[in-house]
Amino acid sequence: MDGNSSPDTEDWGPFGRPLFDDPSARALSRVGVVDVGSNSVRMVVFDGAARSPAYFFNEKVMAGLGAGLAETGRLNPEGRVRALQAIKRFQLLADAMGISPLTAVATAAVREAEDGPAFRDDVLRETGLTLWVIEGEEEARLSAQGVLLGWPGASGLVCDIGGSSMELAELVDGEVGTCLSSKLGPQRLKTVKGGKKGRKAAIQSGVRDLVAEMGRYGERLYLVGGSWRAIARIDMDRRGYPLTVLHEYRMTRKALYATIEHIEATPPEELRARTGIGESRMALVPLAAQVLKELLRALKPKDIAVSSYGIREGMLYEQMPQRLRDRDPLIEACRFSEKKDARMPGFGRRLFEFVSPLFKARNAPDKRLIKAACLLHDVSWRAHPDYRHEVCFDEVTRANLGGMTHRERIFLGVALLHRYKNSRDGSPFAELFDMLSADDIRQAEILGKAMRFGAMLTASKDQDMGALKYYPKRARLELRLAPGTRDLFGEVAEARLAALGAALGGVEVVVKGR
Repeated sequence: MDGNSSPDTEDWGPFGRPLFDDPSARALSRVGVVDVGSNSVRMVVFDGAARSPAYFFNEKVMAGLGAGLAETGRLNPEGRVRALQAIKRFQLLADAMGISPLTAVATAAVREAEDGPAFRDDVLRETGLTLWVIEGEEEARLSAQGVLLGWPGASGLVCDIGGSSMELAELVDGEVGTCLSSKLGPQRLKTVKGGKKGRKAAIQSGVRDLVAEMGRYGERLYLVGGSWRAIARIDMDRRGYPLTVLHEYRMTRKALYATIEHIEATPPEELRARTGIGESRMALVPLAAQVLKELLRALKPKDIAVSSYGIREGMLYEQMPQRLRDRDPLIEACRFSEKKDARMPGFGRRLFEFVSPLFKARNAPDKRLIKAACLLHDVSWRAHPDYRHEVCFDEVTRANLGGMTHRERIFLGVALLHRYKNSRDGSPFAELFDMLSADDIRQAEILGKAMRFGAMLTASKDQDMGALKYYPKRARLELRLAPGTRDLFGEVAEARLAALGAALGGVEVVVKGR
């Protein structure tokens, strides 16, 4: 890795500035990264829980820096001006936010262009920012680490497509293995000679070589990059998928083949009107779809997952100590949210212990989902009382929370909806409820109503909420009140306990210790 280095950073490259040395700062660090790609220039400022950071700032400029590179060997002149202007803006924003210096990397276009070094010199002179140029294999590794930020312990292949290149990286039980780079970016493919036949041959040859060199690959394919996300957005539209969160969106090969045919048969203007995809991105989608078709044929993945996390998140992951990487991103984000927004931070843990006896059956939801719901049970209390149930559902299903499938998002949403409301009747989210099984819905409702009742006991002395005991075979639910808490069990609490009993199937409800 080359670059304009200072003595303080030359041994460490772009990762010379550790972010998480101070434990007290790890949860609140605000960190800015810039990614100068062949299509776009983007700045992201991460903020919040270090293991599952929120996006404090996220701006992209479609500069087209790599347009025409394969023909001229140089950066696109207009793209160069736009990219430099974007970086100047980003540096000024970073100064205003107090997060300078930014960590900035450039990929294929700057790496391969003969005037790439001159562009880097311009950036340094105009902004004072060192632009680190990374090799294709390093780009693949960082993208894979971005996937690990959201999927700890992931296995499979990560495929990151840019404008001028496409990378593959192997993941095995949360470790990055073989990393490869190719020239299969759609901007570059536009310049392949021989028309459609020439491009098809180049794509087939490039994919065949990549797969042969990779040697082995898992059953899941993780897609990273704007062109893949655009194809996923079209897939959502074609299927009428009700949740428009791209991160962790799952597809099958059969569905993707149908979507690729849909892209080939539909005018780009119509696709743009239906999906909101930008003109410059849509121009690359047909070629990206051809690459994806060949990848699916060669790899035959059983599952395809979209990752909104890529190289920028990988740069953040790079600086995390292993003990931080090992944490659950969902739970860390929920803990941070509770600490920041809940009326009684810390109560979520007590609530989790209180409701846990209800979920010991084999078909019980994952404990991490129960814990996440308890941590989030009161973070929306500022919303108007008439709409808290809707705000809870809407926020958790669309929030920047890693480590969750879409089904798990809906489960959490239903549980939190019932934290504030007994019934789902007339809900504007009914279409999303259909993504869950009847048993999932029932379990989420039980969890929500258990939290709704447990929240009535927050004022118990010595933090003792008493205990719930559930005997499914006897169809019996017992509440054992803690000493001195009899007066907490008023008529509203009694009604909520009865609602919980009804959700459990109309079991007998017994209160002890009155």
